Amino acid sequence: MEKQMNNRYDIIEVCLLAGKIMLRSGAETYRVEDTMTRIAASFGITSSHSFVTPTGIIFSADGADPSKLVRISERSTDLQKVANVNSISRQISAGELSAIEAYGLLKEVEKASHAYAIWVQIFAAFISSGCFTIMFQGQWHDFLVACMAGALGFSCLIYLHRLLEIKFFAEFIAALVVGVFSICIVNMDLGREVDKIIIGSVMPLVPGLLITNAVRDLIAGHLVSGISKGAEAFLTAFAIGTGIAVAFIFN
Repeated sequence: MEKQMNNRYDIIEVCLLAGKIMLRSGAETYRVEDTMTRIAASFGITSSHSFVTPTGIIFSADGADPSKLVRISERSTDLQKVANVNSISRQISAGELSAIEAYGLLKEVEKASHAYAIWVQIFAAFISSGCFTIMFQGQWHDFLVACMAGALGFSCLIYLHRLLEIKFFAEFIAALVVGVFSICIVNMDLGREVDKIIIGSVMPLVPGLLITNAVRDLIAGHLVSGISKGAEAFLTAFAIGTGIAVAFIFN
């Protein structure tokens, strides 16, 4: 009996760890809940309940076990981790892994870092900023200027995220840097259309995945998560817009 109870506790820990990794890596709320429920069902817990928000996970299995809460304080985008957890979930469903084995694999996924090097991220922002400027009908003369502004703003965002606990201020300052740099370049006649340059340069700062997940959660009926993610995306958009507006005010 004691062994069975320990095994049940192991299953709950596996479900919580899987949900924690997915939620911290940018997965949709409904996907996290579905994955946790499927893992529990695969291990014999046919009646389980999970409630997921962007900042926490509550999971319970019917029976004598109490509900458990996992707090999520940091979130990023790492879709490779989401894919790895989904792969482990499929292996569990196929009966290929025990709870202990699955927990060990999930711990490896949690510790792994699939993020690109900082210079690669900055280079991607550099290229994408120029391409967005052209996509928004900017001139090729402004391509390199937009690349430089986008890379500078994204570099500031990465650096400030490490210094400032409040994400809003990091995004505000990054957008301000983009605006000031773009306006100064145009004033020196090194650029032509400041609006196109700024639009292209701030695109790497825009929370595209967050907006997409907010809409998908709302469509799936997860109103609390959808609204909270939408509010977070709105604050980011507001920070970017405010930073650009301040740059125009002082120039």
